[in-house]
Amino acid sequence: MQPTSNFNPSHLAKSLLRRSRQGALATLMVDSGDPYCSLVNIASDADGSPILLISRLAVHTKNVVADPRVSLMLDERAPGDPLEGARIMLLGKAEEAGTEQRKVLRRRYLNAHPSAENYADFADFSFFLLRPSGLHLVAGFGRIVDLKAEQFLTDVSDAGRLLEAEQGAMDHMNADHRDALGLYATRLLAAEQADWRCTGCDPDGLDLAADGKTLRLDFPERVTSPDALRKMLVRLADEARAKPHA
Repeated sequence: MQPTSNFNPSHLAKSLLRRSRQGALATLMVDSGDPYCSLVNIASDADGSPILLISRLAVHTKNVVADPRVSLMLDERAPGDPLEGARIMLLGKAEEAGTEQRKVLRRRYLNAHPSAENYADFADFSFFLLRPSGLHLVAGFGRIVDLKAEQFLTDVSDAGRLLEAEQGAMDHMNADHRDALGLYATRLLAAEQADWRCTGCDPDGLDLAADGKTLRLDFPERVTSPDALRKMLVRLADEARAKPHA
């Protein structure tokens, strides 16, 4: 991967955060302080912060409860040499969700991992939100950048109405407009034909998933209200229909 003038580290980091569904979580052992690494499933909150659903029986959860400092590595899962793909090392603190916050994190997590509904409400499982302080992005030769949280998290301070309407909008798209979701994936994102569904929405874009694959559809400009979202989705569907088959 060669350096290019159009390399946008913030955009790539945001995309990886939204598209990633698994990562390597590094915590500190309770007794020794030694590093401990484990594989976890993740989803993303509205601003892109990673959401974890972890059991208190697990070593990494005991570590997080004792010391919330963590690191999370996410990679692009590119075919061929894994080192040719982009990856980010996220630094921050993991916070257990309170009662009200848990409702939102649970909903967003289960949209990304529907099978987790089978155990999400078990007494030993809790939702944690990783609050990033920064990240280290490696995207190939000449593409190694450190970013602050404000450079890769999405500003949601003005998007309260959109976030309140998010689930309803997603349910509507998944129930009545799967054809449009398929067009977004195949015409705008050059993905293969599949039963694409919407798994998340925020001011910057739409998250799609099918057959274990994930996509990120970026909006040309921010949307912060349900009406703006509807107009944007119609606009993108029209653009997709007008675009020739690959």
